[in-house]
Amino acid sequence: MTHNLSGKSVAFLLTDGYEDSELTAPWDAVTAAGATAVLISPAGGSVAGKKGHTQSVDQPVSESDADVFHALVLPGGVINADHLRMDADAVAFTRAFFDQHKPVGVICHGAWILIEADVVRGRELTSYPSLKTDLVNAGARWVDEEVVVDDKLVSSRTPDDLPAFCAKLIEEIEHGARAGHTE
Repeated sequence: MTHNLSGKSVAFLLTDGYEDSELTAPWDAVTAAGATAVLISPAGGSVAGKKGHTQSVDQPVSESDADVFHALVLPGGVINADHLRMDADAVAFTRAFFDQHKPVGVICHGAWILIEADVVRGRELTSYPSLKTDLVNAGARWVDEEVVVDDKLVSSRTPDDLPAFCAKLIEEIEHGARAGHTE
């Protein structure tokens, strides 16, 4: 099935230490479907993945507004995720997507920022297994599945899950925001 994301803009929020394929695979998937991808970061210039991929930052998170995007993608990587959850602008930017009922895709350790944004309570999601306790303690229902969709939140565990993650992410972006999205 062909999906058309023309006219949609997708924010990718990350910093140094991200898992390379968790940026590149979803980025390629959404742009191939016609969306514009924008790299948002607390870092300036460019960011480097843990396996050497580098990419230019399009906008600093401190100057970014969730209002202008249709969806958010949060790649994993322990260092990336740990630094993002400690950045107040990144946390507020993430929370705004939930407040606006927009699709959010998160993979691996990327879910840490969702805890800081206080948006997992009552939601079912998955992540890298080591985050299970953190997510459960924050009120989430954690499951060990390749991809989980809970009212516009798409989550996956590891790079092995990227094909399923990208497919569900594109479906959610295509359907867009909807009123009934709950935190």
